[in-house]
Amino acid sequence: MPLPIVAIVGRPNVGKSTLFNRLVGKKLALVDDRPGVTRDRREGDAHLVGLDFRVVDTAGYEDEDAQSLPGRMRRQTEAAVAGADVALFVVDARAGVTPLDAEIARWLRGSTTPIVLAANKAEGRAGDDGILDALQLGFGDPVQLSAEHGEGIGDLFEALQPFLEREAAEPEAEREDGPLKLAIVGRPNAGKSTLVNRMLGEDRLITGPEAGITRDSIAIDWHWQGKPVRLIDTAGLRKRAKVQDKLEKLSVADALHAIDFAEVVVLLLDATLGLEAQDLRIADRVLEEGRALVIALNKWDVAADASSLFNGVKKALEDGLSQVKGVPLLTVSAATGKGLDQLLAAAFETREAWSRRVGTGELNRWFERAVEANPPPAPGGKRVKLRYVTQVKSRPPSFVIFGTRVDQLPASYQRYLVNSMRRDLGFGAVPVRLTLRAPKNPFGT
Repeated sequence: MPLPIVAIVGRPNVGKSTLFNRLVGKKLALVDDRPGVTRDRREGDAHLVGLDFRVVDTAGYEDEDAQSLPGRMRRQTEAAVAGADVALFVVDARAGVTPLDAEIARWLRGSTTPIVLAANKAEGRAGDDGILDALQLGFGDPVQLSAEHGEGIGDLFEALQPFLEREAAEPEAEREDGPLKLAIVGRPNAGKSTLVNRMLGEDRLITGPEAGITRDSIAIDWHWQGKPVRLIDTAGLRKRAKVQDKLEKLSVADALHAIDFAEVVVLLLDATLGLEAQDLRIADRVLEEGRALVIALNKWDVAADASSLFNGVKKALEDGLSQVKGVPLLTVSAATGKGLDQLLAAAFETREAWSRRVGTGELNRWFERAVEANPPPAPGGKRVKLRYVTQVKSRPPSFVIFGTRVDQLPASYQRYLVNSMRRDLGFGAVPVRLTLRAPKNPFGT
């Protein structure tokens, strides 16, 4: 198979050719302090910490007439980006973000090619302000490097790796994304250990009618339908005021620690007792930690007035978990095994949404539609102007919106954006983090 392609783009004199030479291990591209030395696309084979790829050095992007020499050079750059697996957008950390950088960013955000942002010339402290400035470009945290001195190459490897190992990976439908880290939490005696034993098909954990048998968080590696799972059973979580025993305090701390390291948390409720305030506190803690949440009503085989109970719990969750609507609610029986396959399927689906990353182009097309459908308000007669959005991380999905006067954007409008994002971009009921930021550069977008 042909090597994957990385296109290096940016305005003139940010160090693209120096980086190209660093990656190919030879001085194939001319380097000079004068801008605009590179005019044609130059290609070379690169090897970076085990990654093999084809790197393309492009001319400095300039906003000139299409028929002029700079305009024809720009078309070459656009063609290189369109044909690449990933574009490496280079800015000068010492110079900060310029209007031309912002113009290039606008163009790249409309591209379907994935973008990795790199802040070059970041050696020492001289580039600190420019690195912070680069966040406004809409591509998340920049990779900090010095092409001239070879600094930051390891970070560059980590940023490029997801886009360059595709041919060595399994097909998307078959690839395993590591074991599902699934923590089972709930009040004492909700049936957590019994549920784990039923999943495993053996009495792996001690169970009984006494509350509080489990003290440590027990992690067990297991497979469900060929997919790896790391099950974590935890101690029961009682109201803080009732936790007096030192050992129980340690057990509760261990359970909370397990939540922090889980991907998906199943909050197990006792259907014979219904939903209590402590259950909502546990659920709120899970969501605050940014974990994906699934709620299961256990002992469903012995629940009285099942339909009324289910609807009542669903309504109470909608009222009590206002920050996240539509958390999956399922019914199970740890004693009989009924509903466990549906529970695990929901856990894997929820992790997929929790891990989802949206391309910059798709994200900003959604953003434009959402803002056009419901424009932001105008406090004091001056409209809040929202310019673009970028996803800075996943697990949980986290986004930064850039604009002017964003400190006056009402919480209700932020909820509108988050709910629209969940609905339109496939995030479902997982926690979504949203941060508002005004560009530091007065000439920024």
